[in-house]
Amino acid sequence: MNRPTIQKHPNYIFTLLVCLFSFQSFAQKAASNTEKNSGYLFVYFTGNDKKEEAIHYAISKNGYSFNALNNDEAIISSEKISSTGGVRDPHILRGVDGKTFYMVVTDMVSAKGWDSNRAMVLLKSTDLINWTSSVINIQNRFPNNENLLRVWAPQTIYDSKQKKYMVYWSMKHGKDPDKIYYAYANADFTDLETEPKQLFFSPTNGSCIDGDIIYQNGKYNLFFKTEGNGNGIKKAVSNELTKGYVLQDKYLQQTTDAVEGAGVFKLNNSDDYILMYDVYMKGKYQFTKSKDLETFKVVDNEVSMDFHPRHGTVLPITGSEMERLVAKWYNAKSVFKSAQSTFIKKNNIVVDSVNKKLFLPVSYGTNLKSFDPEFAAFPGVVISPKGKLDFTKGPQKITVSITGQPSVVYEVHAAVNNNPVLTGFYADPEILYANKTKKYYLYPTSDGFTSWSGTYFKTFSSPDLVNWKDEGVILDLVKDVSWGKRNAWAPTITERKINGTYKYFYYFTAAQKIGVAVADNPTGPFKDSGKALIASKPAGIKGGQEIDPDVFTDPKTNKSYLYWGNGYMAVAPLNADMISIDTNAIKIITPNKDFREGTEVFYRNGKYYFLWSEDDTRSENYRVRYGYSDSPTGKITIPNNNLILVKDVDNGIYGTGHNSVIQVPDKDEWYMIYHRFTRPNGITMGRAAGFNREVCIDKLEFNADGSIKKIIPTITGITPITK
Repeated sequence: MNRPTIQKHPNYIFTLLVCLFSFQSFAQKAASNTEKNSGYLFVYFTGNDKKEEAIHYAISKNGYSFNALNNDEAIISSEKISSTGGVRDPHILRGVDGKTFYMVVTDMVSAKGWDSNRAMVLLKSTDLINWTSSVINIQNRFPNNENLLRVWAPQTIYDSKQKKYMVYWSMKHGKDPDKIYYAYANADFTDLETEPKQLFFSPTNGSCIDGDIIYQNGKYNLFFKTEGNGNGIKKAVSNELTKGYVLQDKYLQQTTDAVEGAGVFKLNNSDDYILMYDVYMKGKYQFTKSKDLETFKVVDNEVSMDFHPRHGTVLPITGSEMERLVAKWYNAKSVFKSAQSTFIKKNNIVVDSVNKKLFLPVSYGTNLKSFDPEFAAFPGVVISPKGKLDFTKGPQKITVSITGQPSVVYEVHAAVNNNPVLTGFYADPEILYANKTKKYYLYPTSDGFTSWSGTYFKTFSSPDLVNWKDEGVILDLVKDVSWGKRNAWAPTITERKINGTYKYFYYFTAAQKIGVAVADNPTGPFKDSGKALIASKPAGIKGGQEIDPDVFTDPKTNKSYLYWGNGYMAVAPLNADMISIDTNAIKIITPNKDFREGTEVFYRNGKYYFLWSEDDTRSENYRVRYGYSDSPTGKITIPNNNLILVKDVDNGIYGTGHNSVIQVPDKDEWYMIYHRFTRPNGITMGRAAGFNREVCIDKLEFNADGSIKKIIPTITGITPITK
């Protein structure tokens, strides 16, 4: 890690030493008041682990696409600037002189408890690289704070009347709710020279935290998060900085998920503002846009980041400032990782910095004879050759030169990879061929949310199993389901023709129960039945969860069955209405003690095949086994060598499991759809890999005796099928 050195001064302020001689020229070119802002610096922390509670940097040219600096490692050691060993919630401000920067952070390690900190850290810099710092313990520094429990999320604003920098933050005393206070910093920004005064409290008597003041059109807009009596982001407005704030009692976040850490910044050369916030329960950040700071539109589809931020702020910066940051904390690996072409599957870029190789997986149909990876071009970075290149003749050698660093040459490969088949994180895929539309449809779990906390389902359509169209959300638990609002997992679907009309019955998991929704089309809209279909454990079952439904219609009898269970496999006939089961016919048919979940049933040549997953979806060894039966309700025979899908270490494929199976209509041609850890980064994520998964398709083949051949999970995937 390339970090600045820190020295302790007699007054206990740490001073970051001047970095390297090559950067002195940049310090001399510090931004003047006349140089226009042309980029952005995002300052953030990354998580609740102590090593993640530190100051990180990312940069952007447009305010939407951000790239981490220093390989997303801390740019300052938390151990050296804090009293707890960790810092959170960084806020950065440009001084009125245009070239001095002020940063404040929460001095806290969350592992010690949410009521464990009493301090903040004040930092100051003239170049965004070298910082002086000082710890301010509010409880020790000011009287009447004996019952102070926490000091959170400080920020700074310049008071033009007082001609001083005002620091404001939230504090909680005893059983009182959190309130926002303020105090003025001294001229050196090393201490608070006035006692904290109350700036704002929530009129609803709930907690009031994460304040962010934005001055616009003669008004001070105080954005904050309220808790206790409704949670979310609101704002209060005043004509004066330190008093008179009147609550505008409406929520401003554009999501129903829990949020915190509102941060507002103005786009360069624009009247637009960005309100961003940390959707912390989902491991996401959301960006919204506004001109009036009253109405906000989600712009997430324009935003990209190669990192996962928590509660941070964005500062507009100049070209020379960005060049200075790039020279200090950017490198060739970061440049190559930054490829922005819409044809590239960005989650799956492989950068080998040891052997100086880059692999760019691209979507089906990409013109590799004339292909531009579109590497992010920041000030101080020279890429040669650039633009459209011919990758059909083999890898291209591309040189990256960064000011103050030696040039680096990479061998760049680009090839079509049809796995994963969907863009983004999805898991537990179910597939359907709809006779009504003559198309294939994928119904996955929406993944990428911390601890599987997604609350909606989407579907995707395709004519050929390769080219997929996002058909949007088909069922939102929060809006559409009364009995289960969380954990939207592992759906399944069937098409039935009833009285000459096609109907689609969609079985899904919500809050560890199973429900059913009905639609007239495979893309919905789906209407929930109004109650859980499976809400409790079958008789005799003590462990596991009521999840992972699978629906199968026996081609011999046209009777439909529902299968479900985690830790056990249950089956019951569906009644004619398809939204209820014969509860008297529930049967436990768990194939063996290693059965975990993800039942899939299909019929071929007189045999009923049962597939399932074992181990844990967070394990790299998550895998698929199979058995067969003469009946859709068992008994299941388990053949030798029944492991048919498992990780491929040589190709970096891990966590393969929870599958479905599709037959091409009127052909003995079969495919398996499954999820894996996101590649290549999933294996480095620890248990978080279990909710950062992606959907793949590979061919399913049989031996002459009907046994299933072992499936080799691939990166290339399949080619488009023909009917």
